[in-house]
Amino acid sequence: MNKKDKSNTKKMNMIIKNKMDVKVETKKGSMDEWPEPIVRVQSLAESNLSFLPDRYIKPESLRPTTTEDAPAATNIPIIDLEGLFSEEGSSDDVIMAQISEACREWGFFQVVNHGVKPELMDAARESWREFFHMPVNAKETYSNSPRTYEGYGSRLGVTKGASLDWSDYYFLHLLPHHLKDFNKWPSFPPTIREVIDEYGKELVNLSGRIMRVLSTNLGLKDDKFQDAFGGENIGACLRVNYYPKCPRPELALGLSPHSDPGGMTILLPDDQVFGLQVRKNDTWITVKPHPHAFIVNIGDQIQILSNATYKSVEHRVVVNSNKERVSLAFFYNPKSDIPIQPLQELVSAHNPPLYPPMTFDQYRLFIRTQGPQGKSHVESHISPRPR
Repeated sequence: MNKKDKSNTKKMNMIIKNKMDVKVETKKGSMDEWPEPIVRVQSLAESNLSFLPDRYIKPESLRPTTTEDAPAATNIPIIDLEGLFSEEGSSDDVIMAQISEACREWGFFQVVNHGVKPELMDAARESWREFFHMPVNAKETYSNSPRTYEGYGSRLGVTKGASLDWSDYYFLHLLPHHLKDFNKWPSFPPTIREVIDEYGKELVNLSGRIMRVLSTNLGLKDDKFQDAFGGENIGACLRVNYYPKCPRPELALGLSPHSDPGGMTILLPDDQVFGLQVRKNDTWITVKPHPHAFIVNIGDQIQILSNATYKSVEHRVVVNSNKERVSLAFFYNPKSDIPIQPLQELVSAHNPPLYPPMTFDQYRLFIRTQGPQGKSHVESHISPRPR
């Protein structure tokens, strides 16, 4: 790095530090405000930095490296759902077995012929791309707080001075209906609310179908998981991720390693740019999205319900210096005030429950306060075994 670059680096780091050192009047532990003023990653990327501000540089142990990557041919399972349920209601045993193996061995899989129109998938992703291409100031009216995370955001967790991820996002509620507020959704582009409303309904339906499979594959009634989630009174929300170009992608992450705290996630990836990586046997595998496929992954709540027969899996997002990336993560969650614990049918004297009861409201406070922390949260709740 030459003297000019060093000078610019020092200057930008001081600007970010000064912005974040502005006093914010909050009580200790308050979730009403962020601990520091927010810096939009888009604004940093658009300033044509040749360096990475210190707050975004990950410790060496977390940085993406080429030596960790799996062989190029490796990918998560791709499962064709066509014919999963016949008109008579019977299921396809081959597809069921593929999903069962993917949930037990990977925690991740792609699905094609899932019933959601490709045109709707494209419209949803490109509507959000248009939104994120708006000037930063035009989006500030939707700025979020850590109380609900709903709206336009740029960080997870409320720890002051924490390492930050190279991404902005938009978070909104789809279910329950009393939390769904169109006034908190973007109004540009003009069709975005209509498109996302339809998209959300389609993914709620798809999630319900997959939940039936997860239950049946464990020898349970097909509605057992759904009932444990609250029946029709489940939660559903959408987090749209925007990963701008990064000047030093080898030092940063778009999203730090974590498992999803909710029930199940259905991701619509960017169709042009890879970025999602899944941890498998201590190796980070870059997911290669199949055209118009969804990426499904098990969340912590289903790991708990299944008593760890199904496992949530650590994943992260890498960034690059040449292209931006947009993805839509749909979260299918339990009703927030229902205690979630291993199902009685799946525990016995030889296989005791691994987790104590806990509501999703209680559980998700961890990631909302601490940010992404690998699988430490779900593992910390394993009940001690009697000696």
